[in-house]
Amino acid sequence: MDKIVVDNLTLQYTDGTESLRGVSMAIPANAITVLFGPAGGGKSSLLRCFNRLNDLADVKTVSGRVLLDGINVLDPAMDVVALRRKVGMVFARPVVLPFSIRGNVTYGLELMGIRDARRLEEAVEQSLRLAALWDEVHQRLDDPAIALSGGQQQRLCLARSLALQPEVILLDEPTSGLDPISTGKVEAALQELKKNYTIVLVPHSVQQAGRTADFAAFLLQGELVEFGPGKDLFTHPRDQRTEDYITGRFG
Repeated sequence: MDKIVVDNLTLQYTDGTESLRGVSMAIPANAITVLFGPAGGGKSSLLRCFNRLNDLADVKTVSGRVLLDGINVLDPAMDVVALRRKVGMVFARPVVLPFSIRGNVTYGLELMGIRDARRLEEAVEQSLRLAALWDEVHQRLDDPAIALSGGQQQRLCLARSLALQPEVILLDEPTSGLDPISTGKVEAALQELKKNYTIVLVPHSVQQAGRTADFAAFLLQGELVEFGPGKDLFTHPRDQRTEDYITGRFG
């Protein structure tokens, strides 16, 4: 079952840069779909279309459709706040809030008006467990979040997104600044999370793309070159450009 359908999506920025050109693809539910390719290929632009974060950029024109459960999220009438609760985002650099570990997780819920202490505590434990962080921090939830390591901060950002119970999780190079052990923990968490969430990941390397992808899309200069199951695309790509990039001939 497809969770997101991209239909002939084209996006151009005000400086004349055309970031996406006629991209069409279907992203399955309960799987990790990886968007990979060289810098400037349109990966992050495509990712940010899924929850309308491109509204905050200098976009000149956008055309086509992005359907989430059959509803076009690019429709001007779309409730963007509600959309971003349903489609969470984790960025490359972890940005923890100047609160405790607990306060970071409950922040979004409290903004929504949730004040019940028991419900908030349940959300903290559940979200931190899902993000594979509970065992490391459960005895110091009132410590400042900034005291956590970089890898722990990134998983805390993931937990903060999960607390809002999204249906889709977008990740833009979430392990680019992490050591191999922390990277492995994040990747392991994603493999568990896909059982209940749809995950779209921009990886920090081709190797990570190959390790994590149930499905993969290769983007080059705003064009979708190839899309398919990860195990097929990384072992028997159909397009020569995909093979050249995977084998390190360019990029």
